Amino acid sequence: MPVEPLTEKQIRASFVNCTKGEAARLRLPLDFTELPWKELDFLGWVDPGAPLRAHLVLPREDGPLGISLRVPSVGRTSVVKSSLCQICLTGHASSGVTLLAAPLAGARGREGNTVGTYICADLACPLYVRGKRQPKLRAGRYEESLTLDERLARMSENLDAFVARVTGT
Repeated sequence: MPVEPLTEKQIRASFVNCTKGEAARLRLPLDFTELPWKELDFLGWVDPGAPLRAHLVLPREDGPLGISLRVPSVGRTSVVKSSLCQICLTGHASSGVTLLAAPLAGARGREGNTVGTYICADLACPLYVRGKRQPKLRAGRYEESLTLDERLARMSENLDAFVARVTGT
């Protein structure tokens, strides 16, 4: 289900795992006014002012839900030729997937607890699933017998499972 267009105020108010000050300081995507909302099942972007931070905003029945993410201070040490996004299952060259960690919502997050996932480095999973964007190196999307709706549902389920780990629900 595509995201309804959101305002800057709605986005900033949606975050559950960062302070209001951090949400106020984050920078929106550079192309915010031109986003392809009808093709986005969630809004994901790397903060243009802080490239080691990223953000996800997902539609929910009670309003958008935002998750703040960061690149962990310790990166991968092994050489990996290709990687698979755990959200949309798109195969990329190793630089196309990154480990992002989300502070847990609430007191556990304030204590420094995090949960991570490997995700498309540009957070454009909905565009990869729809074939609107292709991985740089054609490790690419494997041929599947699933329909587009089934692949979108799987992506949504994978993202929901990650969000549940962050929010504790």
